[in-house]
Order: sequence, then C-alpha cells, then structure tokens
Amino acid sequence: MTLSLAETPEAKVASPEFSLYIVRCADGTLYTGIATDVDKRLAEHESGPRGAKYLRGRGPLEVVFAQVAGDRAAASQLEYRVKRLSRLQKLDLIESRLRLADL
Repeated sequence: MTLSLAETPEAKVASPEFSLYIVRCADGTLYTGIATDVDKRLAEHESGPRGAKYLRGRGPLEVVFAQVAGDRAAASQLEYRVKRLSRLQKLDLIESRLRLADL
C-alpha cells in the first residue's frame, strides 16, 4: 500500500501560525515584523544578536499591535503591505481604525 503525500506523517505536522506585529521604539518610530512567538521575538530584539539592527539602541520597545496572519507566506505578504503604509496609516491600524483585512 502506498501513502499519498497528504497522508504521510510529515504532512500532518501543522505549519506554524505567524503573527504580524508592530513595535513602538522609545524615539516614537514604528517597526513591523512577523514571528511565530511575538514575546520571544521581542526578547530577541531587546537583548540578543538575533534582533533587528534597526532596533538596537532604540529601547525600551513596546509591542503596540499583534495579530495572527496565517502561514509564513501570508504573514510576509501582509508585512510587506504594512511596511509600505504611511506612519498615519500604521497608527490607524494600531488604533483599529484600519484592519489588516482591508490591506
């Protein structure tokens, strides 16, 4: 008996859900990223060499927006769209006057 690709044990492992997040830096700038664990990623930004270079020296950092965005591909597409928004549009997103679904 041959198993199809969808029936293999590897196929049953769910791909992780990614969240899109926006961080406000101490200087008021906004940084957008994606992660499977936003709290863990924030800790990496604050203390580790794996944090984004942009955020170094800009602490303290505060997550002001986080929302599940789906798999990595969907999250990356949303991240691209959000990064192209103006600061005012990002603030509208943070304040719920704009929704990710509208992008």
